[in-house]
Amino acid sequence: MELFDPASSNEKIMVMFTDGRTTAGGDASPAAASARAQGVIIYGIGLSGNGGIDEDALKDWASDPDSAYVAITPNDEELEDLFEDLAENISKPGATNLVVTDQVGSCFRILTVDSPSKGSAVLLDERTVQWKIAQLGAKQSEGAVLTFTVEHEGPCSGLVEVNESVSYTDDEKNVVKFPSPKIRVDCDMVICPEACPDPKQVTIGGCEDTVEYNVGELGLDSPGRILQLDVTLKNVCPHRRVALAAILHEVDEEGREYKRGMKTITVPAHDRTEFRDVTVRCIRFVLPEDLDVSGDPDSICNQRKFKARFIAHYIDSDFECCCEVTV
Repeated sequence: MELFDPASSNEKIMVMFTDGRTTAGGDASPAAASARAQGVIIYGIGLSGNGGIDEDALKDWASDPDSAYVAITPNDEELEDLFEDLAENISKPGATNLVVTDQVGSCFRILTVDSPSKGSAVLLDERTVQWKIAQLGAKQSEGAVLTFTVEHEGPCSGLVEVNESVSYTDDEKNVVKFPSPKIRVDCDMVICPEACPDPKQVTIGGCEDTVEYNVGELGLDSPGRILQLDVTLKNVCPHRRVALAAILHEVDEEGREYKRGMKTITVPAHDRTEFRDVTVRCIRFVLPEDLDVSGDPDSICNQRKFKARFIAHYIDSDFECCCEVTV
């Protein structure tokens, strides 16, 4: 401590090379604690002596956390990296006004964002989170953690990269590289037998308050409803197509059923070597209001009840009729 200039405003840092075993003097713990209390940062580098290394002593003397300030028996390469890190930590004042913007890929959406260990985080949209920290590592080596939960919702499968982009800025113009995590997504096979209607492109200028645009003719007999059904076929054999029928009935207050339509679909075969589930999505039924049997024909906001039934069987099979045998 006497080596430090008390009038200096520079940061005070000690780097100790030691086996942690005291050979002269009294207990070093009070002296280390006193130095840390006066704002001194202490690094402990454990080098093995005749009696090994007292790791507990190094962790007691060094600043916290141990993961940042204690290194045990580093080799030459590790020691060189350690010196570089020490020099960088000592010479740089840390970072101020940090902004991290993480946008996940199009096959994911962010469900929840936890409170970070430092700073604040907000959702910019369902795929983008922004994390701001006023200051980090200015007085000591420190880290920060942000955790958020994403949900896979897109068609991508296999080994999928979670982040589409991660950007970082701070006032000191530090360059930070983030890892790019990948997860394996094994989706069910998904069939969409009906495409959505083609959209019409409409553009509104930056200074226009109103725009008139003719999108063409569209007949509308009654408001009606559209019912969209999904069904999952379990344990479908490989290399076999499936014939699927969806049958819809509307149910009145007395439990009577009224036919509302049937859809038949050929589900393509999959080429996996084992059974797999196949999901058929977006089976749509158009239900005009004049078919409503809920009991109030003058209202278009009635609760309507339906029953959906499904029939499925393999189209392809190994069955062959037995040949006739003449004896």
